[in-house]
Amino acid sequence: MTIKRVIPCLDMNEGRVVKGINFVDLKDVGDPAEMAAAYQEAGADELVFLDITATHEERPTRVDVARRTRAATTLPFAVGGGMRSLPEIDAVLEAGADKVSLGSAAVRDPELVRAAAAQYGARRLVAAIDARQIPGAGDKWEVVISGGREFTGIDVVDWARKAEELGFGEILLTSMDRDGTKDGFDLALTRAVVDAVSLPVTASGGAGTAEHFVEAVLEAGADAVLGASVFHFGILSIAQVKQAMRDAGIEVAR
Repeated sequence: MTIKRVIPCLDMNEGRVVKGINFVDLKDVGDPAEMAAAYQEAGADELVFLDITATHEERPTRVDVARRTRAATTLPFAVGGGMRSLPEIDAVLEAGADKVSLGSAAVRDPELVRAAAAQYGARRLVAAIDARQIPGAGDKWEVVISGGREFTGIDVVDWARKAEELGFGEILLTSMDRDGTKDGFDLALTRAVVDAVSLPVTASGGAGTAEHFVEAVLEAGADAVLGASVFHFGILSIAQVKQAMRDAGIEVAR
């Protein structure tokens, strides 16, 4: 088994870290650079920053956050939200991000992904897929964009395959239904995408206990596990999650 990553997610709004439930009811959590430094000390493997209102507000993501974060930490981190062109992607990478995460822009302009992959390489591109279970359709999910505001009707598994074909290097898969609920990851959703692609898949949305992180790896095949509120509000520490994963026979760093 490959080494599995534990990744805190820092959702941002107006330059601050926020957290909500099902993508709404946002609460201020803290300063992104300060939190990044604290998470490095706590043993996180990577970080993800998502500017969750940039696409809806039709503005680029905040490059200053990437710059300040790089000054505060040596951890690898990805930044997503609002990037719609190669110059905007370039600005975030030049500011210090290791990867960029593309969600809405990839759905609306797949050729942007092809161009970005050609210019920066797959390892720097993360496909951010937000998924909503289709009511009454069993294990079927559709892609949701614009920070949870727009339902596309696109099948999540089909889109994951397309993301791999376009040139993404990994997938960040978030269950909109589970986001912030602490009820556990959507294992069926994660498993369906893991089985459909050869890319590493990060499970996101719903973590509430250390066992949930273990389940995402052992039952759903996730290559990385992501949490937000459980870490931000001290419900769990990175160390607790990693120890639970080790106890279950999962190899983790540090």
